[in-house]
Amino acid sequence: MNLSDFILDFLVKKKVKKVFLITGGAISFVVDAFSRNKKISYICAAHEQAAAMMADAYSRMGPNFSATMVTSGPGATNLLTGIACSWFDSIPSIHICGQVNSTDLGSSHKSTQNVRQVGFQETDIVSMAKPITKMAYQLKNPEEIKFVLEKAYHVANSGRPGPVLIDVPMDFQRKIINPKKLKTFKIIDKKLNQNSIKIKIAKICGLLKKSKRPTIIVGGGIRYSKTTQDLISLTKKLKIPIVTTWSGLDSISHDHLNYIGSIGVYGSRAANFVIQNSDFILCLGSRLDTRVTGGVPRNFARNAIISAVDIDSYELNKNRGLKIDIKLNLDLKIFFNIFKNYFNNFNIIKKDWINQSLIWKKKYPIILQSYRDQKKYVNPYVFMEKLSNNLNKNEIIIADDGAHLTWAIQGMKILKNQRLFSAFGNSPMGYAFPASIGASIALNKKRIICIDGDGSIQMNIQEFHTMVSNKLPIKIFIMNNNGYGIIKQFQELYLEKRFEATGKGVSNPNFKKISNAFGINYTEIKKNSDIEKKIKKVLKSKKPEFINILVNPNQKIIPKLSFGDPIEDLSPKIGREEFYKNMIVKPINKKKEIIESN
Repeated sequence: MNLSDFILDFLVKKKVKKVFLITGGAISFVVDAFSRNKKISYICAAHEQAAAMMADAYSRMGPNFSATMVTSGPGATNLLTGIACSWFDSIPSIHICGQVNSTDLGSSHKSTQNVRQVGFQETDIVSMAKPITKMAYQLKNPEEIKFVLEKAYHVANSGRPGPVLIDVPMDFQRKIINPKKLKTFKIIDKKLNQNSIKIKIAKICGLLKKSKRPTIIVGGGIRYSKTTQDLISLTKKLKIPIVTTWSGLDSISHDHLNYIGSIGVYGSRAANFVIQNSDFILCLGSRLDTRVTGGVPRNFARNAIISAVDIDSYELNKNRGLKIDIKLNLDLKIFFNIFKNYFNNFNIIKKDWINQSLIWKKKYPIILQSYRDQKKYVNPYVFMEKLSNNLNKNEIIIADDGAHLTWAIQGMKILKNQRLFSAFGNSPMGYAFPASIGASIALNKKRIICIDGDGSIQMNIQEFHTMVSNKLPIKIFIMNNNGYGIIKQFQELYLEKRFEATGKGVSNPNFKKISNAFGINYTEIKKNSDIEKKIKKVLKSKKPEFINILVNPNQKIIPKLSFGDPIEDLSPKIGREEFYKNMIVKPINKKKEIIESN
């Protein structure tokens, strides 16, 4: 059979139903194979970066694996930002790039090995992609296609998942191969040290019983390992405070009795007080990055014994100042299967501690009455609250980056069976909209709530046509503060209010005219009193909708960490007497030279 047909047959066997692509000369033979295979089809994106982001969200929605196909040179290099989203957030995907004929590769001749380019649009995409993929490989001969595809699939989905890339020279794509004679990739299972694991889990159980102020941190690993139900079972036995990272936010319902909030640089005051006053932490699937710990990791949960379960051993051994006392390098699925044998035999209830945590939660809400009383512009926190209240029980919300992502994380109340995600690790401008397309296609043209910014939407605005041509009922909510608000806040804190390239030098197009040009319904919300009525109207629509929400250009993210403070001391600061009353552990002074990232 033709090698290109073999590639599509392989994807079909892996239950890939849609491939996101842009054609080109070097990938034409693989794309032509779709004409002979009715079990798989493609979505034509307008930009390769957007195609990779669509694939990322398609894979998140699962259960299907995701794929892209692009041509050589600029087609392949355009994928890189989207591939990085999948790399940092542990999302499996396969990217198939066309390449020049094997005879036109610089590497094929000794005399051309140092030549910049031999074949037209020849680019060493494998070397470029290696740092942000689990495997990047250029096919050396047609007969290894089965082995390489099987290995790539296994690598992408095993351990800590992530993207893979295969570069296929154009002459190989049209070769005739015999599938029965091709070499197969054999999976070798690693044996776990069960005894060592059980000893550590028994130690965790003992410390949980003994502790006075234990807390569970829920990270993105819960969702990626498909262990949300295991987490719920655990929380019925461990009645202690639960906090989340951003990527763990949709793993636990906001109305869970013991859920306090998200932690970190943009965390809730209550959740940060909880984590900083804890004496024992069970961290499940979080890499505890600086957005969680703050700029001085050693100040994070400084009086607590920290136990962490992570599939990536490198994350457990970073040694950047944060000490992890009990390290379990383990898939969370395996962890829960063993752990339940221990916690099924006992309940851990820390009444005084959970009551104190709930007092903080009630005392320090994100949304204040003054926000609701605002007359001019739309307050983003009020908007997020009202949007939450009007969503379906199984809604998918995808946010972009910057201020609007932070307002969504802080202000929305995500319930059981709802999803809220972004490309948290890479966090590029322009992710949410193409990701919404990918998610909608994965879920049979389901409605998706896209939360974007006036700057971010312009990065992939060309995909309006992809949305319209595929008749996807995506609701695009633009938090329009007429500039890069999160950077403006950074400039105000650290650059003496010199708003270079934020308040100055940037401008927006006429979004109404752009929406009309694509045949997309346009709505504008200018003040709080208009929110409820207009949200209900656009959510009733079965068509794509663009909702332009006018936010004060000087609107702040509140609260937020700054100037190297520990995460319990967010800005704007509360009174010192009140602050000290909230601290069970000894307060510390900030580190003056640390500047928190935006």
